[in-house]
Amino acid sequence: MTTADVDGLEHVQTPALLIDQRAFEQNLATMAEALPGARMRPHVKAHKTTAIARRQAAHGHTTFTCATIREVELMAAAGLGDDLLLANEVVGEPVKRLGAAADAHNARITVAVDSEATIDAAVTGGVKEVLVDVNVGLPRCGCDPEDAGRIADAARARGLNVRGVMGYEGHVVGLPDREERIAKVGESMALLVRAAELVAADEGVISAGGTGTYDINTWANEIQAGSYALMDTHYGNLGLPFEQALTVLATVISVAPKGKYAVADCGLKALGMDHGNPTIPGARVWFCSDEHVTFAPENPVSVGDRVRVMPAHVDPTMAYHAVVHVVADGEGLADTWPIDMRGW
Repeated sequence: MTTADVDGLEHVQTPALLIDQRAFEQNLATMAEALPGARMRPHVKAHKTTAIARRQAAHGHTTFTCATIREVELMAAAGLGDDLLLANEVVGEPVKRLGAAADAHNARITVAVDSEATIDAAVTGGVKEVLVDVNVGLPRCGCDPEDAGRIADAARARGLNVRGVMGYEGHVVGLPDREERIAKVGESMALLVRAAELVAADEGVISAGGTGTYDINTWANEIQAGSYALMDTHYGNLGLPFEQALTVLATVISVAPKGKYAVADCGLKALGMDHGNPTIPGARVWFCSDEHVTFAPENPVSVGDRVRVMPAHVDPTMAYHAVVHVVADGEGLADTWPIDMRGW
């Protein structure tokens, strides 16, 4: 459960993000084989790191999904703007940054719309292409499937190119029972396919899916998975063919009498907690507080020991940190990448 200092990390302040290079590259290769080329549109919100996006592009995935205007801007500036989808509704003055990014970097930028107001924003912002966002069961953004045709017509009337539809079955992707996942994906995608028929886009994009449904969702012609590259324990419980590549390196700072429990310097401000407690191999995590994780180790630990903490949710965990360290088996620290797409 304890881990010796990795060469090159001895002086790195904890908590610190680590990527296991072998597991990371294997995850990218596994997805590239399963969904080659444009069948996969990696979602950069999961890692917010242009260096990781470059590795995904090297595996043949050169179209990307973004969640924020900043992600779009930095992907375009990094030369990764062949086909960027902002899979989110955006309104207000910042939308103009999208058109500016497209012009400055010769990037193809598409934005999600689900109302006249978001269509207006796209036009004002200088965006030329849109997908109609459809509610397929997750109570978040998206129009009613039966209203998708009207939204598409309204967008076309404003001079926008409607590429197709998108809909995220986010209420389904993490269901632990695979058969239930299969059934509910089918229900959600029946709604999206119906919407696609009403939109009748020439390009016919049907964009959906996530890591938990990447091999189930055969209705979509592009999948917006993101977590697969680094993984977390939430998705790790689904038996997917992706390895845990991301951990948080922490230092034991206190040990209770007789070693009943120990405390390491990795808490709520270093971990995405919405999917539950993190995992520490060889220990039982009791709880997390702002700057601490309290755990009961199977074997004795000492103050100063390093432990690897496995987050339950990769996306916010990455966003809490400024850099991530890449560790190669037997070679120690291989690289340090800025998490440069944090913020808005």
